[in-house]
Amino acid sequence: MSGNTTGVLFRVTTWGESHGPALGAVIDGCPPLMELAAADIQTELERRKPGQAKASSPRKEGDRVEILAGIFEGKTTGTPISLIIWNRDVRSGDYDALRNVFRPGHGDYTYVQKYSIRDHRGGGRASGRETAARVAAGAVARKILAREGIMVRAYTLALGGVRAETGIIAEARQNRFNCPDPVAAVKMEAALKKAQKAGDTLGGIVEIIVQGCPAGLGAPVFDKLDADLAKALMGVGTVKGVEIGPGFAAAGMTGSQCNDPLLPSGFAANHAGGILAGIASGQDLVIRAACKPIPSVAREQDTVDVNGKPVKLTIGGRHDVSVIPRILPVCEAMVCLVLVDHLLRQRAIVGFLSG
Repeated sequence: MSGNTTGVLFRVTTWGESHGPALGAVIDGCPPLMELAAADIQTELERRKPGQAKASSPRKEGDRVEILAGIFEGKTTGTPISLIIWNRDVRSGDYDALRNVFRPGHGDYTYVQKYSIRDHRGGGRASGRETAARVAAGAVARKILAREGIMVRAYTLALGGVRAETGIIAEARQNRFNCPDPVAAVKMEAALKKAQKAGDTLGGIVEIIVQGCPAGLGAPVFDKLDADLAKALMGVGTVKGVEIGPGFAAAGMTGSQCNDPLLPSGFAANHAGGILAGIASGQDLVIRAACKPIPSVAREQDTVDVNGKPVKLTIGGRHDVSVIPRILPVCEAMVCLVLVDHLLRQRAIVGFLSG
């Protein structure tokens, strides 16, 4: 099965299934001599793990990470870093009824079309649990970025049709949705409770801001920074759309409205979202990811079994009502992985030119 590795110089491969013994990641290309401990990674995993709120999956996973290789005396060695997260609270029996039934909105049907086999226990590799490995690898990338003064921060822009209108991003973590608009956060809570009571789920929009990104990262053709960011975020199972800057709203602007004037003091606006011609401009990167509602709903749905016969399906088991806010550290992790990869690639160019 291909497609489990991302990156060019900073390469990350994730492995494992939702109901397998463990999940993990292998990082190849991390620079040597960087101090790294499991605690650095654990902080990010705590933000993603299930069972932290009423609308979250009640699956209780400690998500304790272990570093198996790539560290000596507390520092990276430049060799592959191997990370493992054991699955402790597995209840595969909850999925017995789904062995021969395709769940609407999931990858069950398409997996069978591609591989002629699927792991029905929680979705296997298609499960949202796989993102724990991404967050673990992203925490290593985040530490590299921090040394360069680059900060990546995601927050909830919208949930269930409720959109944040005001607020200070730095204060977003004062509510459980990580929403900078406290009034919108209250409305989001009400919308979530309503959906949960109805046996349904909600989607939302995550906005990611990158501060301190140096100008020059990216390339003008196939390896555009915005293209790689979009690909990384679209590689998250729940994400169905990605915008940079104004995104689709730019289609309704005139050129004079959309352009960012250049003054002796710098850019006068940031409609480009910090990227021009696929290359970072030195301004803040502004990225949005549209997340679909979780397909595992408690309401009855129409589907078919593996023989094509109609089935009325009600999904049980343990599921979130919304991917928000647990998806926030996942989005941050994917952005961190792309930025570190491009940072190392740019360093190679600068080193060659200076040599």
